[in-house]
Amino acid sequence: DGEAQDITQFTNERMPVSLGILLDSSDSMYGRRMSDARQAIYRFMSDMLDPADEFALMAFNHRHQLLSEWTEDRSLAFSLLQPLRPWGATAIYDAILGALPLADTRHHQRVALLMVSDGADTASDTTVRDLRRALLRTDIFVYAIGVDSADRRAINAPVNALALGELTDPSGGRTYIVHDVSEVGRALEQIADELNSQYLIGYSSPRKADGRFHSIRLRVRGGEYRVRARSGYVADRTD
Repeated sequence: DGEAQDITQFTNERMPVSLGILLDSSDSMYGRRMSDARQAIYRFMSDMLDPADEFALMAFNHRHQLLSEWTEDRSLAFSLLQPLRPWGATAIYDAILGALPLADTRHHQRVALLMVSDGADTASDTTVRDLRRALLRTDIFVYAIGVDSADRRAINAPVNALALGELTDPSGGRTYIVHDVSEVGRALEQIADELNSQYLIGYSSPRKADGRFHSIRLRVRGGEYRVRARSGYVADRTD
């Protein structure tokens, strides 16, 4: 809220993460798109995440389906994602909202959601505004990979990078826009690098649990750095 705070907690040690992975299984993810996305996720989980990390899997079209609760068993990813067959419309915002309760059952302090889709939202009941409000009441980092391909089918609306950025950036995550499914793996490498290199910084807020949003701005001295961090939090009332 524009007032300097004393740092009370800091660590640059790699901390385990609970990562929820949301894969678009709508009709537009036909053929090679689904196959390439699956392979990229397999490699991401087996080669880029720490063995101590846990994950949960969700597939979504116009509905979302939780495929796996939190687990460290990487072999489950193949058996759960392989049977997916693309069909239906795309409800990204509903899927992210539906994944938020996973944070309540996680086993690690850090928690993130990663969404992979090749189109804009065409079927959600949830609005971007409502989802932003819900995300502010969590400590979840949100990452999105949008595949904005030139050869998309007519059923697939172009990726809305602005809307995805409105969801990911305030959480401390980010949106990656690629132009072919084959580039998803490269985006996943960058996300893995971030998850493996984050700092944890804490302070004791002087604000009471007033149910209001309080902004956070993080500045770094000594060079030209681009800092990504949470933009704030909602101090939920306890009564």
